[in-house]
Amino acid sequence: MRKIEVCCSSLAEAREAEAGGAVRIELCAAIACGGVTPSRALIDMAAEADLGLDVNVIIRPREGNFLYTAEEAEIMRRDIAYCREAGVHGVVIGALTTEGDIDMEMCRRMIDAAGEMSVTFHRAFDVCRTPRRALEQIIDLGCDRLLTSGQQPAAEQGAKLIAELVRQADGRIIVMPGAGIRPSNIADIERITRAEEFHSTARSSAPDGMSYRNPDVSFAVEADETIVRRTDRRVVSQLVNDAV
Repeated sequence: MRKIEVCCSSLAEAREAEAGGAVRIELCAAIACGGVTPSRALIDMAAEADLGLDVNVIIRPREGNFLYTAEEAEIMRRDIAYCREAGVHGVVIGALTTEGDIDMEMCRRMIDAAGEMSVTFHRAFDVCRTPRRALEQIIDLGCDRLLTSGQQPAAEQGAKLIAELVRQADGRIIVMPGAGIRPSNIADIERITRAEEFHSTARSSAPDGMSYRNPDVSFAVEADETIVRRTDRRVVSQLVNDAV
């Protein structure tokens, strides 16, 4: 069975990931924009839930790019300190310079705040300028894992670069493909990349449960807001066990 990390935005989704056989969750809010730091209440609930998997929390103060101000850096440092106090397994971080390189100084401050927690470098990597050099920098930082789509919209498209990164890493860091990982394509991505861990939302669609609607008002930008997508233990199990 392969190792699956599931991106979750609620405790209910975390329990679905656990039931499906995931080894870890990335806890976040606003998955549609790539994820931002979840509320402290949700962090506490996940830490207190005695889940049978690791809980990593994404540290990202806002949507958009990964060039952060001093104020945003301090927000991230404090959020990491809170996660450490809450007792979660790890944090997921990333920051870039104006030139598109890894912001080593800012990342070191975040890693110092993390202490003994596990640290994953997130998909800020996918918009960096020189991926192979960036991988070496992330290894030098001491990160345990790199989440990447291979600098493409989805990991399936970026599989060739991911494979090169796996070879370059040579066991010094875990290179974990993510973005667009589904039961229908995970085996091919695994074969091409030789990766051992994979990141997915593992979601399925369902009606939102509302019986009343105001037809004159919508908060959806592109998607149909009458449908919700949530982590589904059946999809997780298919990813883990390679059964479509």
